[in-house]
Amino acid sequence: MSRADRHEPVAQVAGVHRIIVVGGGAGGLELATKLGNRLGKSGKAQIQLIDKARAHLWKPMLHEIAAGSMDPGVHELNYLAQSHWHHFRYRLREMIGLDRRRREVKLSPMFDEDGNQITPLRVFPYDTLVMAVGSLTNDFGTPGVKSHAIALETPTDAARFHRRLVNALIRAHAQPQALRPEQLQVAIIGAGATGVELAAELHNTTRDLVAYGLDRINPDEDIRLTLLEAADRILPALPRRLSDAATQLLRSRAVQVRVGARVAEVLPKGVRLASGEVIPAELVVWAAGVKAPDFLKDLDGLETNRTNQLVVKDTLQTTRDENIFAIGDCAACPWSGRNGNVPPRAQAAHQQASHLVRQIVARLRGQQLRPYRYRDFGSLVSLGEYTTVGNLMGSLVGGSMMIEGFCARLMYRSLYKMHELALHGYRKVLLDTLARLINRRTEPVVKLH
Repeated sequence: MSRADRHEPVAQVAGVHRIIVVGGGAGGLELATKLGNRLGKSGKAQIQLIDKARAHLWKPMLHEIAAGSMDPGVHELNYLAQSHWHHFRYRLREMIGLDRRRREVKLSPMFDEDGNQITPLRVFPYDTLVMAVGSLTNDFGTPGVKSHAIALETPTDAARFHRRLVNALIRAHAQPQALRPEQLQVAIIGAGATGVELAAELHNTTRDLVAYGLDRINPDEDIRLTLLEAADRILPALPRRLSDAATQLLRSRAVQVRVGARVAEVLPKGVRLASGEVIPAELVVWAAGVKAPDFLKDLDGLETNRTNQLVVKDTLQTTRDENIFAIGDCAACPWSGRNGNVPPRAQAAHQQASHLVRQIVARLRGQQLRPYRYRDFGSLVSLGEYTTVGNLMGSLVGGSMMIEGFCARLMYRSLYKMHELALHGYRKVLLDTLARLINRRTEPVVKLH
């Protein structure tokens, strides 16, 4: 019989329970913040957040940074400041190993861009470990992806794509000769939410960029956006009527939507399809498929699936260790009443973080853990500054209802506000929102560098 089944309080050292959260994404940072407020402030537990980045940015925003419609500096949240405000400790490190018998995590040393060591290799003990390391894009071993395509996995990736986009436009404006076939052509591989949202956002921002004096470029004739999807429709994981509406809107904005287009290779100046057709492209974004980080595949015997996700029970505990939990995209969590697992969505990470706060408190008291139940509130896909399509489900509407337009856009933005509220509370979110509205009136509508 397991300790959880006996409902005994878990082990503590000197009366303080040690909780380590690995990964400062949407779920991990919300969890560390709430645990810090509830347990860290009172000294009932020591909470540590481990992440190799210095700042947090909500991952669903990456397409806006890539397109230039959002300045990452305005929305980034410094982990060190958040840990100070909310009574947890932040460690600038990357997890590279686990010893379940000794209950220790091994963290790599960190170096700056000049090769100077910032932090040494360290080992930290835990009583409860929560894995919240998110997901990465899955290139399925496609040749040329790592060399010639950009995957929007981090704010750094998104900013790099935007710099390349701006440079491409300036280069095309300044050159005396005609455009090459691939110049100012963008191929987006994968028509899930990220690919679709990026295509729509790029249609708007490329025109804004050209308007800032790049008058030798005709955006309607010179810039081509191609969205490639191997399935028979875009947004294949969402309802067909949402997919059809998004397709219609994208095509009305001159985005070339190609379905049934499996990519065989990414070339230095384009994309080769399985059919042999080559699509010229100066910029290629890979947004097809997701998987958990590779280091989870052999993490001291924990069970994983074929996409490296840690397999968890309905209590969010890993199947082979009751002291280790997993939430968010890196967790293969059973979807109660459905075949399959909870989908990798921001709403799932938010729900799991909120649920796990209560369960960790219960665990410290020796109480039985309650199962997590995913509540599907539907999906929203942004198609530019003023247009969003989506469907609401479950208790919100008593069934399923498709929405689009300005109201859908407001609901899409409200998802981010919910995340901010979980991290900051109402007062700070209100002040930050007002400050951003004021600043937008004094800044370009698109990031120009």
